[in-house]
Amino acid sequence: MDASTVYYTDFRCPVGTSLLDKLRRLCVAAGIREIDMDGKFVAIKMHFGELGNLAYLRPNYARVVAELVKEQGGLPFLTDCNTLYPGSRKNALEHLDCANLNGFNPMTTGCQVIIADGLRGTDEAEVPVPNGEYCKTAKVGRALMDADILISLTHFKGHEATGFGGAIKNIGMGGGSRAGKMEQHCSGKPAVQEGLCRGCRRCAKECGSDAITYVNNKAVIDYDKCKGCGRCIGACSFDAVYNPNDSANAELDCKMAEYAAALCAGRPCFHISLVQDISPNCDCHGENDAPILPDIGMFASFDPVALDQACADACLAAAPLPGSQLADNLARDGWNCHHDNFKDSNPNVEWKAQLEHGEKIGLGSRRYVLKKV
Repeated sequence: MDASTVYYTDFRCPVGTSLLDKLRRLCVAAGIREIDMDGKFVAIKMHFGELGNLAYLRPNYARVVAELVKEQGGLPFLTDCNTLYPGSRKNALEHLDCANLNGFNPMTTGCQVIIADGLRGTDEAEVPVPNGEYCKTAKVGRALMDADILISLTHFKGHEATGFGGAIKNIGMGGGSRAGKMEQHCSGKPAVQEGLCRGCRRCAKECGSDAITYVNNKAVIDYDKCKGCGRCIGACSFDAVYNPNDSANAELDCKMAEYAAALCAGRPCFHISLVQDISPNCDCHGENDAPILPDIGMFASFDPVALDQACADACLAAAPLPGSQLADNLARDGWNCHHDNFKDSNPNVEWKAQLEHGEKIGLGSRRYVLKKV
């Protein structure tokens, strides 16, 4: 597959220039105006952030993208699907309240906010997965499939199960209905090493399924309730919770890439990623830990695989920030250094699988040419 073009701009702003100006120029340079949007519905897929989390993208960025769409005659709306776990986004009413409290509403963004899979996360469309190996069909939010054009606006950050959350995760996992998320997460479930468990109960607090209880002050997982999301693994400071299925995270990544391919197939798609506030875990958490890496820049491309690869490469080349989860891990006595900022932050991840499989099934190319704007 030929190399794709990825456009990039840093966060430096001389007096008189704002980050919003730079984002607009980036999108124009990357070719957003080449898309015929006149009279068409344009889904801007993003993450509105869990309540208590402050690392999510500011709504100001969403407004820039919405305004570009409207200038081209398009009808934009911001959208995401409900979560699999209980929280502040588990149904459309709470999800809309969360989005509004985090600053996403028609007044601030210039467009409507629609929850793609409906009130209870069951308003889904089942669509074929091109070249799917793990999933022949994908269950995705219906509003996402009703759109004529898909734009992903992604906060690129670390992730406790997939290594990083980029465009592929934003579209693939984020675009899945509740049933779709279940299908992606069911490849493996965590286990507990009793000898390492301190009974601190942090894993139970992180579990969104009430699947963890304690017997003799040791964590016990109820596999009938467990959804295999891996949040408990990232929560444990003592490596007591682990993934006994080595392929589980790699399989999750592959399914995620297949869902992304299903959502992108057959229509124009454009992808934007902002690599800033690089927290170690997903914005689905009700908090955000200190960033593991410095802010890097904004990236855009028609190719989500190339975009994620470029963002990942930039993160791998960056120096860990002092006082972060990544820096603390690297400073531990006897730490098995992976020389990989994602794996050294969350050692159980297999992040390359989403890129390798995405390229394999034709979602995009890992080879790219980086052009600075």
